[in-house]
Amino acid sequence: MFSRLSPFWLWLLLSLPALAFMSQSVSSPDPKVFHQLLHPTGEFGARLLIISMLASPLALVFRGWRGPAWLKKNRRYFGVAAFGYTMLHLVFYFVDRASLTKAIGEVTQLDIWTGWLAFFIFLALAATSFDAAVKAMGTRWKTLQRWVYLAAALTLLHWAAHDEFKGIGPALVHFGPLLLLESYRLWFWYLRPPARVA
Repeated sequence: MFSRLSPFWLWLLLSLPALAFMSQSVSSPDPKVFHQLLHPTGEFGARLLIISMLASPLALVFRGWRGPAWLKKNRRYFGVAAFGYTMLHLVFYFVDRASLTKAIGEVTQLDIWTGWLAFFIFLALAATSFDAAVKAMGTRWKTLQRWVYLAAALTLLHWAAHDEFKGIGPALVHFGPLLLLESYRLWFWYLRPPARVA
């Protein structure tokens, strides 16, 4: 079923939560609504980032299965959508703080500067996600894309360092499968013993 899903319908599915968040932000009478939406928008961004990164290790573990192959083919959409939710998270953050001075004053906090660094990496990745950029950059494009691993680590720290989100536990629930699969991928390609020739 998903293998026949057109990019249009995939984009529609990926945008539905964002539309719900934006609708809630303008219709809710609660003055704290932007603060309340910070976590779900950031969480959706992290989830979509994780999904996009799961494509390669899943394809290694489940070779021949069409699910990972479809995910690898469409992971750029999930990555761009992750950036979109990160942007929405950032917009809600600035509206919640209601002061540029207040937002700048928080930059030295661990849970804030890790988020900013992750955002700037996401920005570079999203800005080069279209076909013309891939063609123009050549092998440098793949090198840039590897920065996603640092962005993921910073996102995990950003989430875990935020007291309101109860520490590292909830973050690890989301990032745990990715960490396990990437560890297996690392072992498979670089650490496993060479196969013996009979």
